[in-house]
Amino acid sequence: MNHRETQAGGRKAQWVLAALLVVFSVTSVARTAAQDGSRPIKPSEALKAQVFVSLDPVPRGRQFEVAAVAEVAPGYHVQANKVLQDYLIPLTLTPELPAGFRVVSTDYPKAHVVKFPFATQPMAVYEGKFVIRMKLEAESSAPTGPVKIPMTLRFQACNDQLCLPPTKSPLAAEFEVAAAGAATKAAHPEIFRKE
Repeated sequence: MNHRETQAGGRKAQWVLAALLVVFSVTSVARTAAQDGSRPIKPSEALKAQVFVSLDPVPRGRQFEVAAVAEVAPGYHVQANKVLQDYLIPLTLTPELPAGFRVVSTDYPKAHVVKFPFATQPMAVYEGKFVIRMKLEAESSAPTGPVKIPMTLRFQACNDQLCLPPTKSPLAAEFEVAAAGAATKAAHPEIFRKE
């Protein structure tokens, strides 16, 4: 290999190294932006939720709890269930109850009241992880066996610069219904522990 070929090979290696450094820098910036909420994300990525049921199985004639454990993406917030301004879209959890079930109560968490730079008034929001609790009753007419209750979590997520379109996220509570008086046990005590 002559001197000219060696120089060309060296320049090519430098070019490749420079290109890799640019790629790593862009990736690092994108990762940081995703963590601090400065980069727009899909509305469905702004809030993730999972549903848990307090009894296993649920006997007919018993009340039980359903918890939607939700987590908002870093750098984002969602409007609370009780908004402070009429034009804001509140977060709601709505079940599609099959025959034999009724809602006893729904408890949303306490909101954080925050003043954002883009707003003239403070807003009531949820950030990070939070839990929505719904108390249901399996009536004497509830079908026994596996049951799936579809739910819709409606919310609007925002960061300090923009709001994403309002979103409806499908969820479901899945559990077994047993005959009245059947033996049951508490499920997910870490979520449903009495305070």
